[in-house]
Amino acid sequence: MGVFAMPSLGADMEAGTLVEWLVKPGDKVHRGDVVAVVETQKGAIEIEIFEDGTVQEILAELGSELPVGAPLAVVLAEGNAPPAAAEAPEPALPSQPPTDAPDAAPSPARPPAPRPAPPPATDRPRASPAARQRADALGVDISTLRGSGPGGAILLADVEHAAPGRPAAKPSPIEEMRKAIAAAMTRAKRTIPHFYLSETIDVDPAIAFLEDRNAGLPPDQRILLGALFVRAATLAAAKVKVMNGHYIEDRGFVPSEAVNTGVAIALRSGGLVAPALMDAGSMTLAETMAGMRDLVTRTRAGRLRGSEMTEGTITVSSLGETGAEAMTGVIFPPQVALVGIGAPHLRPWVVEDAVVPRHVVTLTLSADHRVSDGRQAARFIAVFEDLMKRPEDL
Repeated sequence: MGVFAMPSLGADMEAGTLVEWLVKPGDKVHRGDVVAVVETQKGAIEIEIFEDGTVQEILAELGSELPVGAPLAVVLAEGNAPPAAAEAPEPALPSQPPTDAPDAAPSPARPPAPRPAPPPATDRPRASPAARQRADALGVDISTLRGSGPGGAILLADVEHAAPGRPAAKPSPIEEMRKAIAAAMTRAKRTIPHFYLSETIDVDPAIAFLEDRNAGLPPDQRILLGALFVRAATLAAAKVKVMNGHYIEDRGFVPSEAVNTGVAIALRSGGLVAPALMDAGSMTLAETMAGMRDLVTRTRAGRLRGSEMTEGTITVSSLGETGAEAMTGVIFPPQVALVGIGAPHLRPWVVEDAVVPRHVVTLTLSADHRVSDGRQAARFIAVFEDLMKRPEDL
């Protein structure tokens, strides 16, 4: 039997609010099953169980804000019997008085100690900490609101919309998420000795490949240039293994056999998250594109899984089809590398001794100097560039 505790869902997470249980006592669970939903500064995250077993007891109430490591439930491992309830000891019989002593009445047996009463049920509505704080500031009775979050949880936007005499708030960056990003990136820049290598890469072969492949296909079946970037970075990380894994303070670099490629996704309301395509190395190019679409959809709906937020081994951040020419990113701890890719630009380029117009992108690799050096980073970029020249092999 073990205690299932609040997991850490990122280097910047200190606590989360439990907004939904998806299991109840007596349910059998298997490793990887989603058992609860927790709201963090980065949105609602689905929490997975890490062992097979049976849920014996739920320890945390909905709406509770709990620190990382706080007990959530008791899970009984398969094959183990639940602990037997402690039996009250038999009352001791009074000793036989001596024959010359006056008769003594036997001592009455002590009744068993009463069990502590279970905690009273609470009608406290499920709401994020930010929503409660804002409701107090605006004088909104949070118990009268209908939440739009997972399981009906009340979010900050629900409070803003219900504020008396206030127009409906327009979508704006989430302050709590910005604080979380600021804390994580500040810590990353302070503790990770970053170094950077950049290379400008001709992507005309990739663009031509996509035009041929996507011709006549509906939009939901087309592959975007970003999928080629993710695929090339994944294969390069599998070959240059020092770029793929985690740096743990008391263990050093821990390489990963699987490549779980994080994909930086901008939220419409503001902020950025980078959930991982789990085992991206085993995917085809089409599967990579489908996985990226799924991640974007679930990220913006607030239904990511805990493993997707914590088990990424390298991250790709691309500016898309338009925008700045180059980007230098900050590594997401505990990862050791981040691939930043600018938008394609048309530039004069030398091809077979002739100067011709070509679409190029600038790749900037941010790497952790505790783990790798310039030679290894240059090798990663060379593998990436070679793959982009042969998009049919991705």
